[in-house]
Amino acid sequence: MGEETDRSIKANDTRKDGGDGNHVSEAAQEDSDVKYYTLEEVQAHNMSKDTWLIIHDKVYDITTFLEEHPGGEEVLLEQAGTDATESFEDVGHSTDAREMLQQYYIGELHMNDRKKEAKKEVYITTSKESSSWTTWLIPAVAAAVVGIMYRYYMLERKSS
Repeated sequence: MGEETDRSIKANDTRKDGGDGNHVSEAAQEDSDVKYYTLEEVQAHNMSKDTWLIIHDKVYDITTFLEEHPGGEEVLLEQAGTDATESFEDVGHSTDAREMLQQYYIGELHMNDRKKEAKKEVYITTSKESSSWTTWLIPAVAAAVVGIMYRYYMLERKSS
């Protein structure tokens, strides 16, 4: 289970259009020599002497990098054998770090194990903390009414 295996994906397996198999996508043609690893295979590589990560559906063998990592090897070992995309992006790695990552690239996550892109939903909040126009308009109108009433009252006092 922990062995590296060469996963070749045929055009029929990666087709999304449901066609007759004669259509081969450009990505499949260009990436025909890429190794594909299942999630189970990557999960088996979660030790300090054998450490793999998944970042943006690409598999990296970072075993030799553990001691060099500026944040310490512990943070990498916590993510070993898993999809570390979110953690990688949350830290805000530099362009140099992203370029350095390429030297540890060994393949890609198998198509069946990739996360489906969830639709981004927009939620509208109606809480009291919202910054809608009513939060400032009502107090502004109330202040204007109080100001007008005060002015009117002061004018009445001066004339009497």
